[in-house]
Amino acid sequence: MNKSFHINMQNTIQQITVPENKSKERLDIFLTREISEISRSQIQKMIKDGLVAINGKIVKPNYQIHPGDQIELQLPKPQKSIHEPENIPLDILYEDENLIIINKPAGMVVHPACGNYQGTLVNALLYHSKNLSTLNTAERPGIVHRLDKNTSGLLVVAKDDFTHRHLSDQFANRTMEREYRALVWGHPKADKGEIRTFLARNPNDRTRMYVPKDETGKLAITHYEIMEKFRLFSLLRLNLKTGRTHQIRVHLYHIGHPVLGDNVYEGRLKQTIHLNQADRQFAISLLKIMPHQALHALTLGFLHPVKNEFMRFQSELPPQFSAVLNELRSAGV
Repeated sequence: MNKSFHINMQNTIQQITVPENKSKERLDIFLTREISEISRSQIQKMIKDGLVAINGKIVKPNYQIHPGDQIELQLPKPQKSIHEPENIPLDILYEDENLIIINKPAGMVVHPACGNYQGTLVNALLYHSKNLSTLNTAERPGIVHRLDKNTSGLLVVAKDDFTHRHLSDQFANRTMEREYRALVWGHPKADKGEIRTFLARNPNDRTRMYVPKDETGKLAITHYEIMEKFRLFSLLRLNLKTGRTHQIRVHLYHIGHPVLGDNVYEGRLKQTIHLNQADRQFAISLLKIMPHQALHALTLGFLHPVKNEFMRFQSELPPQFSAVLNELRSAGV
């Protein structure tokens, strides 16, 4: 028996009448098209939470709509961020009324979490802009995607929910252009290739990801190409087809070529153990220059959700990354 629909006065009510000429369709699919600011997964959650009613009755996401159905939705009011604005300088490459392109430095956490409640990109964004999207809740205003704390490079931030949703769809549909640079230990066997595995949270260490042998977890696809070879290292161009946590770092570690400086996936002193003394001292000198992983999100390209124009942005390698490359080129190794 269907439950009754009780209106929560804290929410905004939106009413939709299914057109008389409309054929049968799943409720969640219909609403996703009707309400452009909200993703399908969010619509499904709203339905499961009892925030959507058909003709006054709660239904399931797979309910088939009928002509004349009266749909009522309780749209939660935008939450005010629980985090404090902080006057932290931002390297902004582009900004308009819908989005911001940020060049994030290594060492900056994207959003507050356990152990990092201040000094994050979100704290800086709250100070910089009065308008940020709310699709990621008050915990992560404006955040469409993330970079690891010690990975530098380009991020797109959404100022409104319409822009956020359409950017998220481009990530999900793998149409977002993302190119990285990484300096790795050794030389991959092939000059270019695809790394395709499943990734999951390491059951023995929740701060790490790993490649499970039974192919559980989520599919991850990384394309790489060697741009420059040194005797001990390779400079890689990388393109992401999926966006999993630690994806590039885990994939390169998985094929035996961890990112220089990566202290989580064995990219620091462990790689020097089997080197001769001269090479070991040289590698250690590079690690002193590069205190974090040599991984940079260089290029970001996407279709602007409002302007309907394809936009591409590129950032320079950070000074420490460039300094290491200069050392390698000068040394001829």
